[in-house]
Amino acid sequence: MNLSFESLGLSESRIQQLEKIGFTTPTNIQVQAIPQLLAGRDVVGKSQTGTGKTAAFSLPILEQIDHQSKAVQALILTPTRELAVQVCQAMKSFVDRNESRILAIYGGQSIERQIQQLNRGVQIVVGTPGRVIDLLDRGNLKLDKVKFVVLDEADEMLSMGFIDDVEKILASAPKERQTALFSATMPSAIQMLVGKFLHSPVTVTVDQPKAAPTKISQVAYLVPRHWTKARALQPILELEDPESAIIFVKTRKTAADLTSQLQASGYSADEYHGDLTQQARERLLSRFRNKQVRWVIATDIAARGLDVDHLTHVINYDLPDSVETYVHRIGRTGRAGKEGTAISLIQPFDRRKQQQIERHVRQSLKVSYVPTKAQIEARQIEKLQEQLREVLSGERLASFLPIVRELSEEYDAHAIAAAALQMAYDKTRPAWLDSAEDDIADEKRSTPKPRLAKRDRNGEKEFSSSDKRSVAKPKLRTAREN
Repeated sequence: MNLSFESLGLSESRIQQLEKIGFTTPTNIQVQAIPQLLAGRDVVGKSQTGTGKTAAFSLPILEQIDHQSKAVQALILTPTRELAVQVCQAMKSFVDRNESRILAIYGGQSIERQIQQLNRGVQIVVGTPGRVIDLLDRGNLKLDKVKFVVLDEADEMLSMGFIDDVEKILASAPKERQTALFSATMPSAIQMLVGKFLHSPVTVTVDQPKAAPTKISQVAYLVPRHWTKARALQPILELEDPESAIIFVKTRKTAADLTSQLQASGYSADEYHGDLTQQARERLLSRFRNKQVRWVIATDIAARGLDVDHLTHVINYDLPDSVETYVHRIGRTGRAGKEGTAISLIQPFDRRKQQQIERHVRQSLKVSYVPTKAQIEARQIEKLQEQLREVLSGERLASFLPIVRELSEEYDAHAIAAAALQMAYDKTRPAWLDSAEDDIADEKRSTPKPRLAKRDRNGEKEFSSSDKRSVAKPKLRTAREN
């Protein structure tokens, strides 16, 4: 039986507002959390991003806020400025235009402007720990009237070193309050936080989402030995030709370096990481959503605000440290019934991570080799043929027929067409292919195949002298092994 928002105890006006924005059926986390929060209980929610948890904690808060009061009554803490903006925008969509005043506060934006808005009166504050503490210390943010506190993505706040700040903020809020904590994982530090600041909380859990094999094609490209990932990425991008993609990297420096390399090669790409100003991030996000930028190179933390519906590819340039993060990354594509592609660059030392990912998603990644120069050129010609078919069905073709008639008096018609195609191909052919090696077939053949080690009577592995010299080198899993 499908539950409705009405059955969860929400008001009729709230339900009508939800219907206006297309919310008709609650998600699993909303079904579990909303009644508990409306009943005044503290809640611990174990849930990933994308399960509807923002509405799960926002709707009960909005139902119980005193809209006549100008005091801050609810505080939502988020690990990043992008998530603060995202939560704030979502909450505003759940209310009528003038029903509640909701403010996002975070670093990178003028603190004076935020102070002015607080002085005018705000009922709900969504903010990052650093900026919240700054405003508390200045005396511009007062928590004495706060009735609700939410910690969103608590494990991320832990990994970013914000837990001490979070404890300071919680200690500054009234003890008689309602607290909700949402986290994808529950490390010991988060459990200690729950035990210290939440009162007899109810725990609600949503199973970790698994990648949908019918919607997301997961491919592992094996990077040849002695190759860098940057060298391997370009031929992969040429063959796959993503319409729009997020390329995930571990560090800000990698994001900056890779972006510079791709832009120098003529690709539509830009970087998205913590060193950018908030204005620069918002400008890039707008360009990405409007398809003015095809590929964004991003770190995991920054990319939490990069939600777009048209994403065709996710590329794991650097594999994440946790399988949960891998699932979260690739879940950004293949949405709304569309198909998506998740590509991972696998180096020899990534074998263990690859195995962990395959066990978690219960699926073997399709293993491919870095495309050869011949494969890329064949793909370029294939795309040119597709474009040619579109032109042949267009209306501008007649403008060029006189040129063909004039040239046909001197040349064969097939030769004229071939020359025109060559001109078009030369203009679209990637410049880096001119200096690329003819083939990487030798690289493939020179990569040693994994060997099965014999075992002695004690069950220990035995190696020949040649095996011992190479034992430290990890072997990549092949398609057969999968």
